[in-house]
Amino acid sequence: MAERSFKSEVRKLTAAEGDVFHGEGILAVTKALLQSGVAYVGGYQGSPISHLMDVFADANDLLESLDVHFEASASEATAAAMLAASVNYPLRGAVAWKSVVGTNVASDALSNVASGGVTGGAMIIVGEDYGEGSSIMQERTHAFAMKSQMWLLDPRPNLTSIVDMVEKGFELSEASHTPVMLELRVRSCHMTGSFVARDNRRPPLTVAQAAAAPVRDVERIVLPPANFLHEVEKVEKRWPAGVAFVRDNKLNETFGPDEGEIGLIVQGGLYNNLNRAMELLDLADAFGDSALPIYCLNVTYPLIPEEVTDFCRGKKAVLIIEEGQPEFIEHELNTLIRRAGLETRIVGKGPLPRAGEYAAHVIQKGLKSFLEEWSPKHAPAPAPVSAAPAPAAVTSLAAEVPARPAGFCTGCPERPIFTAMKMVERELGPSHVSADIGCHLFSILPPFNIGNTTMGYGLGAAGASAFKPKDKRAIAIMGDGGFWHNGLTSGVGNAVFNKNDTVTLVVDNGYSAATGGQDVLSSRADNKARSTRNPIEKAARGVGVEWVRSIDRTYDLKRMKGALKEALTSPEKGPKVIIAQSECMLNKQRREKPLLRKAAQAGRRVSQDRFGVDPDTCTGDHSCIRLSGCPSLSIKPNPDPLRRDPVAHVDNSCVGCGLCGEVSHAAILCPSFYRARVVTNPGRWERFVNGLRQRIITTLQRGAERRLAARAF
Repeated sequence: MAERSFKSEVRKLTAAEGDVFHGEGILAVTKALLQSGVAYVGGYQGSPISHLMDVFADANDLLESLDVHFEASASEATAAAMLAASVNYPLRGAVAWKSVVGTNVASDALSNVASGGVTGGAMIIVGEDYGEGSSIMQERTHAFAMKSQMWLLDPRPNLTSIVDMVEKGFELSEASHTPVMLELRVRSCHMTGSFVARDNRRPPLTVAQAAAAPVRDVERIVLPPANFLHEVEKVEKRWPAGVAFVRDNKLNETFGPDEGEIGLIVQGGLYNNLNRAMELLDLADAFGDSALPIYCLNVTYPLIPEEVTDFCRGKKAVLIIEEGQPEFIEHELNTLIRRAGLETRIVGKGPLPRAGEYAAHVIQKGLKSFLEEWSPKHAPAPAPVSAAPAPAAVTSLAAEVPARPAGFCTGCPERPIFTAMKMVERELGPSHVSADIGCHLFSILPPFNIGNTTMGYGLGAAGASAFKPKDKRAIAIMGDGGFWHNGLTSGVGNAVFNKNDTVTLVVDNGYSAATGGQDVLSSRADNKARSTRNPIEKAARGVGVEWVRSIDRTYDLKRMKGALKEALTSPEKGPKVIIAQSECMLNKQRREKPLLRKAAQAGRRVSQDRFGVDPDTCTGDHSCIRLSGCPSLSIKPNPDPLRRDPVAHVDNSCVGCGLCGEVSHAAILCPSFYRARVVTNPGRWERFVNGLRQRIITTLQRGAERRLAARAF
């Protein structure tokens, strides 16, 4: 179950010539692909393009009606290999994945397709996940595009520009026989806007028709001697063809006055941020009217020498606004300027920071510094000396508010896994823990503080392969998505082959929870377009693992703890795999809450479990919090005036998973936790029983009060 359904939105994809299309960036990209006559699409989910994959899946019926083949690929490498269809056939194909991590996985296939070149248009849509909101290492796609010589598009963040760049990207790929990368930043994926639609196009040649008439061209295969000629072809034929197409079709844009003593060059994806920064400096308005010349690079690789020199000629200095490091564009601009014999100074890193996201306020500060040095007349006037200082409450806010680390959701089924690990650690001592990509990576942070390294998606077990101590087994962790992506072969199969005596814990949510709830091979939901219900245990045993334990409810702390302890202490040698199964609570609540709310509004009986803490019983040692870390567990003042420690408290966000009570029982803590059943629209019998209970309790309480009063006298 994907975290969001686009079933209603995909109807917009049928918009015809002249219709105004309104929606999110990811929907616009899908519409642009259909307008371009794409023959096949594929990819692997991951922020910020997870929803793009969800749109493809929800639009599968429409894709099939147009004879467009769609696959939810097993990995980014699988998706990239699909581009082989465009090598010998005039088929337009597009694949998508998350940023540099996906490109890394796909690198082998990408290098091959970039070497041999393509006949049909081949497009790689990359979700450029760079900046403070990113969950990955801070690297850029630019380096890979340069390394393999694939053209890199970075469209301005508006739907018209994005759609145009998708369509022109296919033409650029075909004109230069080169794969094209289209990077979409987070805000571009999720921004909303409008553009004028065109009719969807059925591909002139479908993949089925191409398969029925095979074409073989050994010069396109990366094999000696052809592979030695590919590099020459890249430089002497494909590069000039690509440059000519970008130049002749004016894919890059200029804004503002034609002349000026200074100018600005900006990556297309940063244009909106630049315009906002200029607004704040009174150098532009909200509609893009600029007081300074701007050269917007919707194509950041390759650069067009004639356009660069024409823009820079006659200017004292030009500021290049290039996010991230190394400053590839800045270096190339300097080379082009020197070759042209111009004296223009290229300025970039210096006024602008060497690393980090270029949000509007960052660009504003850098641009202000640039203007003060190179064009004082455009620089903003200094603030008056009499300006009132910021209120003390504002200036001290950052110091007072504690940092909020990422953590597991309320009721997350992965939390009891790490609670069990901490409890086993108290008995057996710490182990080296090789973490993986996914929600379970949050275990590295407080309160669990578990995990020593993470090497990539599905590589948890591989990351532990070097650890073979005689008296201590290393623990590797991976999710079900990582298991099927890379972990089965690179991790589990590798451990079997090398007889690694390690413990691999596979967190099985029933779907790829961290990327948005997409189905995987082991999903337990029925999927009419995909094969599901393929057990992880069966796959692990199939590659030779003999010691396998499956736990069908991770909240059963006793079983989780027992399985971990057995795996770490068993005399049996060889890899051991524990499969911990429970559905992602966030997706479960997204599915069930609307149904429960609807049932309650209709007057039907609805029952929900909630947990609480008896403040009179709680000892205030807070071990439950330290071994759980659930966001619904907090503290409140102790009702007993003779005790100073605050007591534990369960707030209204509780989803009734029961872990807090399980922890108290398994760790032999205080018996202060209780379970309550909250019933909406109770039946007659329930109302009668509840009323009877209330009367009995009231009677007993009054009796106790009378006895206490009598003793007081």
